[in-house]
Amino acid sequence: MKLDNGQSSPDSGQWRGDCSRVWMGLRDWWKRRGANTEDPRLRRWREDWSKTAGAAETRDIARMGAELDAFGLPEEDIEIEREMLQALRERDELLSSVRASGLPRVETGHRVVRAEPCHYSAPVSMPDEPGQPSGRLLLTSGRAIFAGGGSGLATAWHMISDALHMERDVVLVRNGREQVYRFRCNTYGDALRAAFIAGQLLAARRRSPPGL
Repeated sequence: MKLDNGQSSPDSGQWRGDCSRVWMGLRDWWKRRGANTEDPRLRRWREDWSKTAGAAETRDIARMGAELDAFGLPEEDIEIEREMLQALRERDELLSSVRASGLPRVETGHRVVRAEPCHYSAPVSMPDEPGQPSGRLLLTSGRAIFAGGGSGLATAWHMISDALHMERDVVLVRNGREQVYRFRCNTYGDALRAAFIAGQLLAARRRSPPGL
């Protein structure tokens, strides 16, 4: 397990991924997915989705929905794109809620959370780790926590430099980019929400006075 002070317990080695291997895997996965798409309109739509999902504001949801309808494709052919569109709506709703009342608070019975406010909890797996362990990703005010797989992972936000998403994955990048943690969510919506909340927690940490 990775401890808050950046030190490693004896079982932490299994969580150390090869950063370059993960990034290459993500890139190749995205390319293969695009190459297997028969309709070039859907390929362009997905590229547009990636840009929209990465923006602070999601102003283009209605337009993207109209474009998807205009393709005139059978629903079974655009099932994933419908999920992607719903993910943008959910992220937009979360953004509005955060602006109005702050990050959501999630009740959890996990002892590893301790007394820290928890802002996100969802089932995930870690596809880059041996055995691809399944568990739950918990984002608290102080740490990103993976509970499951017979062991676990907990790393403080000051050890993380960035939070990214790709399809149903959310990726936390450690300082120096020498290591990443990739979590595969069940839905695009879960991944977008996790990346957004992690980004908010990272931003809050950077705004905190030194030593906190």
